[in-house]
Amino acid sequence: MEDKNIRINLQVKQLNESNILGYDQRYISGSSNYNFALLDNAYKGTGKVYAKLKTTIQNNDCMEPGCKQETKALKALMDAPQMSLDFLANITSQLSVTDDNYYDVNQDYRYMLANAIMNGKPGFDINSGYEVALTLLPDGSQQIFFNGPMFEQPLIINSASLEALLESGTNIVAETPDINKDMLRLLGEIGVMGAGSINPETGQLTPKAKISEEFVLKNPDGSFDYEIIDIGGGKGRNILKYDLDKIERKVTPFINAEVSGLLSQEQEAVAAWNVFIGRMSTTQEDDQMAQNANAGSLSWNYNEVLPLSQRNKEIFMLKYRNYFFHNYLKQFTTNQIPTVTADAAVFDLNEGKKKQAQDILKDNPRK
Repeated sequence: MEDKNIRINLQVKQLNESNILGYDQRYISGSSNYNFALLDNAYKGTGKVYAKLKTTIQNNDCMEPGCKQETKALKALMDAPQMSLDFLANITSQLSVTDDNYYDVNQDYRYMLANAIMNGKPGFDINSGYEVALTLLPDGSQQIFFNGPMFEQPLIINSASLEALLESGTNIVAETPDINKDMLRLLGEIGVMGAGSINPETGQLTPKAKISEEFVLKNPDGSFDYEIIDIGGGKGRNILKYDLDKIERKVTPFINAEVSGLLSQEQEAVAAWNVFIGRMSTTQEDDQMAQNANAGSLSWNYNEVLPLSQRNKEIFMLKYRNYFFHNYLKQFTTNQIPTVTADAAVFDLNEGKKKQAQDILKDNPRK
């Protein structure tokens, strides 16, 4: 099922975002009809039902004393228009998530099709074979029905069930949290970046962003402990070395708190796994939102993994941590040039290594 969801979701997304129908003569020459008349069709004939119920109650010609059944039906009919408006607003809000840049295409493809129908996207009209209908049910609830050529089976949503889910904090379409935005914010909160690394007004990194000197390794005499790298042509240069264990100890509590917040909304956590975390994609891939930026075969099926087991929560925590270190901290701990001007100069590689060995022996004399 997951493969079908991915395939059709991406197909619909590509169709909605492309200009292909502008060059389709069959579509251009044909007429489009998006007048699904949801409310008109749903309330057709209700005027007569209302009048009959009203008369029955006034004449006390009810099925039982007190007219409880008729009064209940009349009230449901009177409340129905506002219920319809609320129901359609909830449906529209839920389906609109499929338009998000980071929408998890592992979700039921019918939600994206329904959104295309509700928003009158080209190619999803009545003449193309698509239909949507709102129905008032005898129990007082309402039902919306979507169907068409790309549906393997219709999508049916009940108003009472949807309202109960929303009130409990559950959505029918999971929204993917913007992990990259959240991690950029987290980078400024973890206390490892140096002064002036974060713009206090925008919260964005500044061009001079760097790890605090507190986390840079130093020699016993207080000088910086450098690693020498080969830059070719017999030349070398120094780069800073970082206390990665110290950084990890500093960062871990913040990551734990962040992940705990994410896991409080398990649907969103699954979406984050499928779009960002599971595959360990790069931020560049995530921004492009190409198909291979999703978790692919590593994707979690919502029906199978919810509620999340303790094991999956631990896996998510580990992958989130690795993603943060790989995409956000690694760039500040890799190939960083010394802040001491003299130490940043290029030098003869062999001479530099020889001096480094001498300094090590000097700092660690044999007993």
